[in-house]
Formats: sequence, C-alpha cells, structure tokens
Amino acid sequence: MDFSGVAYIKQDQESCFFQNGYANKQEKLAFDKQTRFGIASGAKVFTAVAIAKLVEQKKLDFHTKLADCLSIPFPHFHQDVTIHHLLTHTSGIPDYFDEEVMDDFEELWRTLPMYRMRSGVDFLPLFQDRKMAFSPGERFHYNNAAFIVLGLVVEELAGQPFTAFVQDYIFDPAGMTEAGYFPFDKLPGNTAVGYIKEDEGYRSNIYALPVRGGADGGVYVSASDMMRFWDALFQHELLNAGLTDKLLTSHVQVDEETYYGYGIWMKKEAGEIKKFYVIGFDPGVSFHAAYYPKSGRKIVVPSNHGAGPFYIVREIEGGGRGGGFND
Repeated sequence: MDFSGVAYIKQDQESCFFQNGYANKQEKLAFDKQTRFGIASGAKVFTAVAIAKLVEQKKLDFHTKLADCLSIPFPHFHQDVTIHHLLTHTSGIPDYFDEEVMDDFEELWRTLPMYRMRSGVDFLPLFQDRKMAFSPGERFHYNNAAFIVLGLVVEELAGQPFTAFVQDYIFDPAGMTEAGYFPFDKLPGNTAVGYIKEDEGYRSNIYALPVRGGADGGVYVSASDMMRFWDALFQHELLNAGLTDKLLTSHVQVDEETYYGYGIWMKKEAGEIKKFYVIGFDPGVSFHAAYYPKSGRKIVVPSNHGAGPFYIVREIEGGGRGGGFND
C-alpha cells in the first residue's frame, strides 16, 4: 500500500511513531509529530465539544429546538429538529453533500466557486431552501449540513466566529499548538499538502475542497495535537464529567457493532464500548484517530492521500494477524 502520512501510538508512558512518504512531494519534505494535516470530518468532534461547552455555559441544552436557538430561516425544516438530532445525524434536514448519493466531494466544486467557501453562511444556499429528507429522529443518515448548522448555532449564541470559539475553548485549553482552521491561501509552515492520485502521478487538492474548513470538517491538526485532544477530553479538561459522558454515550446505533455519540463514533463488543474513534475522508485527505478505554491506548493516523489510515489502524489493532491490540 502506498501510505503517505504518520502513525502515532501512545499508551501510558510508552509511544511509537512511524512516518512514510512526504508532506510535500516536490520538495521531498518529511513528516514529523508536529506536521499539520487536514482531517476532513475528523473535525466534527470539535463541533460537538463546542456545542457541549455552550450547554455547560447554560446557553442551550441538547434538546433545544433549532428554531429556538438560531435566527436564520429554514422555511422547510421541521419545527421539531433539535440540537440532539443534528449532533447524531438523525435530523432529516437536507444535506449539501450526501455521501450516500455522491461519491466524490470534488464533484461539488466543479460548478461552485470553492474559493468563496470561507464560513458556514457560505454553505447556506446549497441546502437552506430544500425540503426535509425524513422526519426528525426517524433514522441515522450521515449529514454534513447538520454540522454546518451547529457551527452557526455556536456563532449566534457565543457571539464570535465558530473557529475562534473552538480555538478559545478547545485548542488552547488542550495545548493543541499546531491546530487551526487555516485557509488554503494562508497555510502555515510544516503543513502537509494533500495529494490526489491520477494516472500520471499526483496533483494537489487545492481545487478540490472549500478554501477554508469549518464546523463540518477541514481543520488542520498534528498527530501530537490529536493526542493532546484525547488526553484533554478524557481527563475532563474541556468539559465537566457529566457532559463528557453525554458526548461519549452511544446515542444511535448505525450497524451491528457501530454506534454514534455526539460527533464521535464507537465500536461495541458484548455491550461494552471497546473503541472511540473519529474518521475523515476528502480528496487528498484521510484520517483515523482512536481511543481504547480498557487499555487507555491512543492511535492517531493522518494521511495526505485519500486512503490509508483505515488499513494502518487495522494492522496496528492486529486485525490481519489475530492480535489483540484493541482491548
């Protein structure tokens, strides 16, 4: 497998770091623990923590109706859509990019000016006036627009840009010094270039994604940053214990062993959660980060190619060799 990225593993005081490929192929720049990677939908967990922080500040609760906490009009949205529905992909609101219908996120920007997509409000014309897909709470259907809306809720209730709120209440307290919602035209140093494979080689993903990430995904973090996030989350440095537990509760079942909390996936065996994880996929971006509650082990695998982390994590877990890494 042509893996390009890093794998960082920690448990107790022991750690292991592996890197392969280049952060910049033209300059042959290698990765390190501080290299920033785009993580696509892996960023949804930060949006969920931001909402939980507003709950902690008593500015809303998880069952607040969307119409009661956001003044932006959505003429066809069901009045019973709640924050809980949006966080769990059970709202039924229309999506601007339906991953069950469209295979390639890049297709979306062939007719739309991706260089103008710099904040949540820029996405509204893509779904604001569309009709509901199903009634709130009816079923799970992964929804990117729901997290765009959650970001707009954060902005309205906090009175500051979503990205600034996340910086103030998540990145800074967790010590995530490399993390940020950097636009493509202002990327800092030691940031991995995302690459899309073609028949004749690779091209960068600069024209395949919105120019700046937001509440539905697209943040940049380093492997070290994500390790710090896991520590801060599970040590209750970001939220109180009750809200952390609420975030990590299996609110909806996705398949036989997969569940979804608030912005975070989980795997269960015999009724017990064996793994919390976040994942992300975009053109030139793939990401998998996991926490195993029984052992306290943490894995972070970001890549600047469109695939790879899933297979790396599976090998680390011992899935192909009969190992027992994920206890």
